[in-house]
Amino acid sequence: MFKILEPFILTFIPIFVAVDAIGNIPIFVSLVEGASRKQRQKIVIDSVTIATVVAILFLFIGKWVLRFIGITIADFQIAGGILLFVIAVRLLLPGSSKILLSNGREKDIGIFPLGIPLITGPAVLTTTLMMLDSFGFVYTFVSLILNMLIVWITMVKADSIIKYMGSAGTRAFSKIMYILLAAIAVMMVRRGITATFIK
Repeated sequence: MFKILEPFILTFIPIFVAVDAIGNIPIFVSLVEGASRKQRQKIVIDSVTIATVVAILFLFIGKWVLRFIGITIADFQIAGGILLFVIAVRLLLPGSSKILLSNGREKDIGIFPLGIPLITGPAVLTTTLMMLDSFGFVYTFVSLILNMLIVWITMVKADSIIKYMGSAGTRAFSKIMYILLAAIAVMMVRRGITATFIK
């Protein structure tokens, strides 16, 4: 049974770490503060929809684009791993945040910055493409959709989650996710180097 589920688990976890649904909650709450229930629902729908569409689009054409410009999967693994590591380290540093919350009242915050780059950012795009190459389309697609469903649930239930875990709890959980993201980044670089020199 585990052997059947193993590829799904191995694709789901890295994407879950990259999406960081729990860690995004405090930022989401700060952005929608003061919004009506109807406005909040629209923001959630807009953000999850645009994040999902962009991620799926990249899933379909990402490898083609790389091939078109002459980049191998190994090249992308090394570059993507380095990028993920830098992102993870920056997010682990005290006082860091994913985005600059300069104006949380803008009309299209569901699209930017929530949908992109908060939910689907460089980490998600890079991780998704790596999982596609390692485990195939079906497992990656299902894992991606389930993660976006989790994002939708956490945004809808954001106030309850904050109340239960507290702001400190969500930040602590997020830091653990960033450490895992850094470890996944190292793994990607290692695989890329191995693929480059051992053919």
